[in-house]
Amino acid sequence: MTPDHSQWMTEALALADAAEALGEVPVAALVVLDGVVIGRGYNRNIVDCDPSAHAEIVAMRQAGQAVGNHRLVGASLYCTLEPCIMCAGAIVHARLARLVYAADDPKTGAVGSVFDVIADPRHNHRVEVIRGVLAEAAGERLREFFRRKRLLEKEQRNRD
Repeated sequence: MTPDHSQWMTEALALADAAEALGEVPVAALVVLDGVVIGRGYNRNIVDCDPSAHAEIVAMRQAGQAVGNHRLVGASLYCTLEPCIMCAGAIVHARLARLVYAADDPKTGAVGSVFDVIADPRHNHRVEVIRGVLAEAAGERLREFFRRKRLLEKEQRNRD
């Protein structure tokens, strides 16, 4: 049975609202194993004062607790944005089977845009990568978030 990547990515995009409501960059992730979501996460690094609390890490932590193991063998990670170096390394170490992401990150992406941590042949684990699922929707959400943020910052400077 072929997984419905769009269905899971739609759920991840909806979860990104929770990050934005906290003032975080609206990025979210899901870990899916055997057709069941076992981990959900969204960016919490600002609100938690935790540089490692990226959506992917939060979702993988929850998934690890759900299965009682630090290895997530056979699971898929759905991310609304291409993972950074930290998250890409964690994906390999977790032994995820698959990474599915929406928008490329041309500034810090570590799955081909800037770096390609996951494809490095020195790793002893290979992760299947599927790029661009609902990329336009994810990209537009991020562009709008940063546009609004810049506008608010400009208004604040003008008041000061």
